[in-house]
Amino acid sequence: MMRKVLVLAMGAFVLGLDAYVMAGLMPVMAGDLRTTIPVVGQTVTAFTLAYAIAAPLFAGVLATARTRTVLVVALAVFTVANGLTALSSSLPLLMVVRALAGAGAGLYSSQASVAAAELVPAQARGRALGLVMGGMSAGTVLGVPLGVLLAEQAGWRATMWLITALGAAVTVGVLAWLPQTQGGPVASVKERLSVLVERRTAAVAAVSFLAAVASLGLYTYLAPVLEDAGGVRGVAPYLWVWGIGGVLGSLAVGPVVDRLGRTYGLVVALLGALLLAQALMPVLARIAAPAAAVPLLVWGAVGWALQVPQQQRLLHLGGQRRGPTAVALNNSALYLGSSVGSGLGGVAISAGLAPAALPWAAAAVAVSALLTQVLVVGRETTAVASGDTTVASGDTTVACRTR
Repeated sequence: MMRKVLVLAMGAFVLGLDAYVMAGLMPVMAGDLRTTIPVVGQTVTAFTLAYAIAAPLFAGVLATARTRTVLVVALAVFTVANGLTALSSSLPLLMVVRALAGAGAGLYSSQASVAAAELVPAQARGRALGLVMGGMSAGTVLGVPLGVLLAEQAGWRATMWLITALGAAVTVGVLAWLPQTQGGPVASVKERLSVLVERRTAAVAAVSFLAAVASLGLYTYLAPVLEDAGGVRGVAPYLWVWGIGGVLGSLAVGPVVDRLGRTYGLVVALLGALLLAQALMPVLARIAAPAAAVPLLVWGAVGWALQVPQQQRLLHLGGQRRGPTAVALNNSALYLGSSVGSGLGGVAISAGLAPAALPWAAAAVAVSALLTQVLVVGRETTAVASGDTTVASGDTTVACRTR
């Protein structure tokens, strides 16, 4: 079944490429559309917001639809929108089609995680989720440099056509390889909305949000951080180190999740490693710039790995009825955290904060994520373990085993 999960991971690869390659395409897009980089940057905002909103909204509405059908529809929307992006000649049209691409990506991302968990036995769920997350991180590490290189040689539209072609290929792969499975039990609108405010799921999503602010937000400013801290001019090797760490972390954490079963302590450990890596990075960069590669590798690994136990936890908490909505909520938190982190980093630098100090600010946010995990999620975990809390699963309410 892992081969079928690999098809889902290939889709995540294309999503990761599309989500992050735009940062490298903005200068040439601005020139082609005769506008400014900040204005073109709003297309990234449109993609991100649509992703964040579409994920929990449509995941709940389509919870009873056949899984493969939902994945194909999401990929079709994503693929067509990217084709229209390549054809866009005006900024208003570009904003609309980027929002459509984000909506398709958000729906696919959450449903792919749910489908991956359903395709394998319970004892292999962590590996399946890690493989999908590894596809997303690989899209950033491998796909983005290739996409930017293609844009430099043939223009930004060529990169968007590449993404369109890859999206179409994955759509065919999903149709050919994935089995058609029925969606879960019918969940009422009230049940779906309750996921957004239920204490345990909200606490897990809050940890993901804060971790994304710290990790993905800081990544946006890695170039000025390394230049300020260690005099680094060529940041590309360091970006590769961070990205390779992300791929390795995503793939390695799955078996760990399967072996441990419970995810609370693992998340605590990953958050602790994240804040230490970020705090040490500018210190080591000042001593010797290449030394910063070590905390960068750890940061990339634990930042991406964190989402695998988070998704595992939410699938367990949500049960068959609300699991897709819970995972979609987490994916929304991830993207919103990335946007907020990038925005706050820009504000901080504009206000006069030295770029080399940003990793310490990010580490402080990671501390807040760790405190949320220990004080809020930990309290709920203790309550569940003592049998005081129950979760809905299928058509009955049963005591859950904390994960």
